[in-house]
Amino acid sequence: MYHPLERVIIKHPNDAFISQQHIQNEWQKLNYLSEPNFEEAKKEYAEFIALLSKHVPIIDYLPLSEHVSMDSIYAHDPVKFTAEGAIILKSGKELRQPEAQVYRKFLEDKEIPILGELTGNATADGGDIVWLDERVLAVGNGYRTNEEAIRQIKEMTSHMVDEFIEVQLPHADGEEECLHLMSFISMVDKDLAVVYSPLMPVAFRKKLLGRGIQLIEVPKAEYDLLGCNVLAVAPSVCIMVAGNESTKKQLQQAGAIVYEYKGEEISIKGTGGPTCLTSPAVRIKTTEKRGLSHV
Repeated sequence: MYHPLERVIIKHPNDAFISQQHIQNEWQKLNYLSEPNFEEAKKEYAEFIALLSKHVPIIDYLPLSEHVSMDSIYAHDPVKFTAEGAIILKSGKELRQPEAQVYRKFLEDKEIPILGELTGNATADGGDIVWLDERVLAVGNGYRTNEEAIRQIKEMTSHMVDEFIEVQLPHADGEEECLHLMSFISMVDKDLAVVYSPLMPVAFRKKLLGRGIQLIEVPKAEYDLLGCNVLAVAPSVCIMVAGNESTKKQLQQAGAIVYEYKGEEISIKGTGGPTCLTSPAVRIKTTEKRGLSHV
């Protein structure tokens, strides 16, 4: 999740938020903090895309669909990519479940490989699945991702994973709130992560430290501003929501390059930062030729 980002899948507010009226009809039932402003959201997204475009050669846009909600702007959750293609998930948030099949068709149309798909009563969000490196996979067990999904994901990835870590997520603010594993950890480099330790299980935090990973500690005020949600576009090169000055300073002191975008409408109100807005389809290992590694 920190190798150079080669190809990313996103969804524009024009096709997710659609209009101010559409937002008015949906934002409360989807549990947004407040109603996003459509025009401002488009301006913020343009700034975000400008940053992405500097580092990512291929940007694919998910299409408009009447079958999905405005939450579909958070393109990370319906699928998770592995070295061999995508795993089609089934969201633990029922209103988001139709996104998976829209995503499947999109991947098929683009001829992007699909490794597998969750079945039965398995539910999982992409935000609960974190590659610590290309051979170590951590999956959060919480309200969005259940034990059956974890079993299926472990089975699908067993031949490409040396260590599979199940992380028990806390109750925190309750079942209706969106707490993902990625809510309190973002990998920025192989030995650098942004974390919010008050929500981290002790055993998981010890494991990270045992792997020699430096932890950038996000203060509470900045956790609420999505300071822990950081997108690496290359090793130690990242994008984050503006306004998280302590986290930004710590990252820079650790040698990282930090880009910022104003994310009030597209991120903070829907509690989805830059990782949530993107589905990294291809990342290139620095020891490989471009175009060969999906992670």
